[in-house]
Amino acid sequence: MNIVLFGPPGAGKGTQAEIISEKLNIPTISTGAVLREAMKNQTPTGIKAKEYVEAGKLVPDEVVTAIIKERISFPDCSKGFILDGFPRTIPQADALEEMGVEIDVVLSIEISDGEIIKRLAARRLCEDCGTPYSVIFNPTKDNIHCDKCGGKLISRKDDDPEVIKSRLETYHSQTEPVKAYYDRKGLLQTVTSQIEVYDTTRLVFEALGIA
Repeated sequence: MNIVLFGPPGAGKGTQAEIISEKLNIPTISTGAVLREAMKNQTPTGIKAKEYVEAGKLVPDEVVTAIIKERISFPDCSKGFILDGFPRTIPQADALEEMGVEIDVVLSIEISDGEIIKRLAARRLCEDCGTPYSVIFNPTKDNIHCDKCGGKLISRKDDDPEVIKSRLETYHSQTEPVKAYYDRKGLLQTVTSQIEVYDTTRLVFEALGIA
């Protein structure tokens, strides 16, 4: 099964990608990870991408698409794959189709912006051992110190409400047109992110038609 996975920051997309990957025994292909790997291995497309990155420029759609095409040709993708972070634009989606890559389902994990801001603003991290917490869903005894090591809890800079709003604006402006593109093709499935991971997974599996 070839899957495109969408979801705003805080929706639990990464967690669900891991669960789907394990369930179907197919790899998750993250654009950022694939770019870094291609540049590290100095593949022809990786070398091209590195030129743009080192010049401080955005990697063009055609180079990103070529790197994705290169990655999905690997043997571990023979049974399918999960694309996470690609396609981000209509030209990338068009290029994917022109390459002859057939997408079986586009799954979007939905959650309101208000709920995302609430969830992410509640996240805390132990500055000593790195254990993650939430003052709402997974609090410590005093929400000041880590229950494991006693270290101080801190908030991540990118969990600041204003930063979150900016990230969400970028996500919506980039992703909504691509979701509409796949909706017109009858490939889009949406599920609502739940508080419990298990409940979201159940909805995800139903949308994908797997048990």
